[in-house]
Amino acid sequence: MKKNQSKGDSPLHQTVAEEIEFKVEGKAMAVRYTEQQLSGHAGTATFWSWVHGKRWRGVLKDALPHGIPQSNNALAPVEKALGFVHGLVVQARKLTQVAYLRIDPVVPELVGIRRVASQATLSRFFAGFESAGANLRCFRTLWRWALEQLPSLKSGYALDLDSTRLLHEDGHQEGVKVGYTRQGLAPCLHPLLAVLAEARLVVQLWLRPGNTACANNVESFCCELYSNLPRHLRIRLVRADSGFYAAEVLDLWEKLKLPYIVVAKLTLKVQSLIRHKMVWQQTEDPDTAVAECYHQAVGWQRARRLILLRRRVKERQSTGGKKLLEVPGYVFQAFVTSLPESVTPLAVWREYNGRADCENVIKELQSGFALTSLCLEKFWATEAALSLATVTYNLMVLFQRHLGWQSKATMQSLRFWLFNTPGIISHPARKTVIKLAIPPRHRKWWSTLWGKILCPLPNCNAVEDRPQFAT
Repeated sequence: MKKNQSKGDSPLHQTVAEEIEFKVEGKAMAVRYTEQQLSGHAGTATFWSWVHGKRWRGVLKDALPHGIPQSNNALAPVEKALGFVHGLVVQARKLTQVAYLRIDPVVPELVGIRRVASQATLSRFFAGFESAGANLRCFRTLWRWALEQLPSLKSGYALDLDSTRLLHEDGHQEGVKVGYTRQGLAPCLHPLLAVLAEARLVVQLWLRPGNTACANNVESFCCELYSNLPRHLRIRLVRADSGFYAAEVLDLWEKLKLPYIVVAKLTLKVQSLIRHKMVWQQTEDPDTAVAECYHQAVGWQRARRLILLRRRVKERQSTGGKKLLEVPGYVFQAFVTSLPESVTPLAVWREYNGRADCENVIKELQSGFALTSLCLEKFWATEAALSLATVTYNLMVLFQRHLGWQSKATMQSLRFWLFNTPGIISHPARKTVIKLAIPPRHRKWWSTLWGKILCPLPNCNAVEDRPQFAT
């Protein structure tokens, strides 16, 4: 028994006073408590210094639909939202984990709030989003602000539409319905989102019940998205999978004069074209052949350009497509497009393949920003939480663009490189100082990083300046 432990007949009855001693490989170790204001996430100062410099707090404050609290001790709505954003940045996946950050003394100083809200307070905050209109009025401002930070491209941006399934096994929340997932039928939510491919920025997110189809409410979604685009951004192409292969969706894009490539469903009529009426042209890839024609599906008012792709299964075991019993050894894909005939079928296929990065954005949202874990009792509250998490993802994308890194880092990498850096906060001479625990050999890189962050203009990415210790 140690001298600082209480007496007792059994170690189970001994209490620790001020020090815990143990041994590591025969070496004595001790653990003590301290009154110093320490934080394991002091490195988030890099992110929040950039956020405050962009005046984003004011944008968020004006967008929130909540009223001004009457109690002097009550947190303002913007403080609750900022605390939630900080929780996502440091890997909180539930409201209880966000509330646990109340023990971190650095959070109020960095984020500019009095304290982090409790779980009950955060639940009531999101419950304040009571309708689709409240969510639209709030988040369309935040979506547009992120888009306004992007430069215009002469060639324009590609817009990728996709949906995902968020599994929730308990299934008692509003909107959690049984739907088709990769694990079979399961209770889930079915959000719809759009991504600007070149910027990897989420343009908009709407939540839908789990039993809805992919194309459900896409027309309203696209109209809202199109009306919220800044004037300096031009959409050169819309890409979507077969879930959006619907006549009303294609008609809308043509009305908006948006070129598109959509995966077509291999209906019986399309399969008949593949078997009997197509002249296949070989490409530079010996295992891939293409063909094209004009096809009018059921419900269409006119024929549209159809691109067909044939690939050998032997060389591409994991390739996408559908097998036909009458044509063994191949898989087939079809695309309907409004691109002119000057764009070759092979170029159409390659253009569509650029949509694959949209899946990486969804994976990043799910793994890095807790999209799979945030589910509240009310449907619109859940949509608000998911939307604010996605807005946090957009902030992180813009933060990396400001740093000028050529290849984007995942959220997990940013946490290990930057945000999980410990530090001490002190207040000498009425000034708040955060001392980061950075080894001397890494301080030069950190000084360069701070120079980039505090620069009012985005940094040039001609020379890569990633962390040396991460390579």
